[in-house]
Amino acid sequence: MNKEEICFMSACDIAKKIKSQELSAVEITETIIERIEKINPIINAYCIPTFDLARDSAKKADLAVKNGETIPLLNGIPTSIKDLMDIKGVRTTLGCKIYENNIAEDDEIVVKRLKEAGAVILGKTNTPAFGHMPVTDNKIFGTTLNPWNLKRTSGGSSGGAGASIAAGLGTLALGSDGGGSVRIPSSFNGIFGIKPSFGRIPTEHHGHIGWSTLDHYGPLVRYVEDAALMLDVMKGPDDYDRNTIPDNNISYVEKLKDEIKNIKIGYSIKLGFVKAIDPEVEKNVVESVHKFETLQWSVEEAKIRMKKPELCFNTIVTAGFGFDLQSDLKNRELLDETLIRMIEAGLTYNAVDVKRAEYQRDGVYKVVNNFFKNYDILITPTTACPAFGLGMMYPPTIAGKGVSPVAFMSYTYPFNLTGNPAASIPCGWTSEGLPIGMQIIGKRFDELTVLQVSKAFEEIQPWQDKRPKF
Repeated sequence: MNKEEICFMSACDIAKKIKSQELSAVEITETIIERIEKINPIINAYCIPTFDLARDSAKKADLAVKNGETIPLLNGIPTSIKDLMDIKGVRTTLGCKIYENNIAEDDEIVVKRLKEAGAVILGKTNTPAFGHMPVTDNKIFGTTLNPWNLKRTSGGSSGGAGASIAAGLGTLALGSDGGGSVRIPSSFNGIFGIKPSFGRIPTEHHGHIGWSTLDHYGPLVRYVEDAALMLDVMKGPDDYDRNTIPDNNISYVEKLKDEIKNIKIGYSIKLGFVKAIDPEVEKNVVESVHKFETLQWSVEEAKIRMKKPELCFNTIVTAGFGFDLQSDLKNRELLDETLIRMIEAGLTYNAVDVKRAEYQRDGVYKVVNNFFKNYDILITPTTACPAFGLGMMYPPTIAGKGVSPVAFMSYTYPFNLTGNPAASIPCGWTSEGLPIGMQIIGKRFDELTVLQVSKAFEEIQPWQDKRPKF
């Protein structure tokens, strides 16, 4: 097996080969570290490598196998952590120069679970400051580039995670998603990513409330089964996070093997408010969703009529940032201009504005809830356009139409407002060779069906043979 094959192998295959001792965790880790050292200087996916930690963990993984110990689910699997989450003894900069030298005193809950499951932590992946924008750039580490086209964005805010997986710089990546930050990079980088139901995985926000009612932690991977494996380790309540929900006491990996029948899918290109979509994105998504008909599933265009939730979303997020970060304005020179504008905008909202946004949020939830009275799955594009150019926070036009800053992510953020599980899966390529993502949304607390439908599509139209050229 050559080195590139090792770097692009699935987590489930790696686990089997380590357990059988066909490959060692040390060998796998060193192979991926070698690739990171070669390619990361080009795309800037990792911002804080933890190679010594990774090597120690890999040695322990091999020793556990040799000693006949009980093998944890992620034993020896190369994994990365977004730089909004704590790893004990490692910097957590939050992508902001104010915290450039902040050393974490303990592991975050979910990081602790990954470590206990045997994951080999390769390092931190790049993110914009506080995850505040849907592209990945900051004043400490700079810009993360898209492995498919170095002149395009990798998306955000889990752009480092998405780029690392696409480029073969790790097997599993932990990201977070407050408005699309797992799904956008998954779409732009041609990989699979899922935000599970709100509360399925405990989250920590370092005292910040900007994302506290919107944020979901989730995996970015190359194989659907790998996401299921990672969720099996990360899910479950913790008293630290009052939003966590009781465990469903199932194994997603095992349940992926179950045959599912009579799935009713509704798809929507407009959601009732989307005005602009790239024609190649629309074509690929519509063609892809109809491929489920080969499974004798019901597929139909749904009449979903959602009022544009942009002001609602922007108010909740920016008011939160204004509250959280107003004191940081005294260090303006250390903040990104886009973050400063967000904080200042958030400080203009009053209590009535915020409560109106929450009322509108309830309206979005009601529309989605009513949809799922008649369907099992909702399918949309993940983003309204493929990855756009560097140096901008959003594309100013889509399909020749002028658009707002969040228009390209119109399909993702509504489902942060509702808390539904949602995944992005590759469904095609543009004429320029850029990936296109299809979003698969499920009922609240039913990420299992999202994973099963995603796995079914992966089998109908696999994508893993395509790799960026370096």
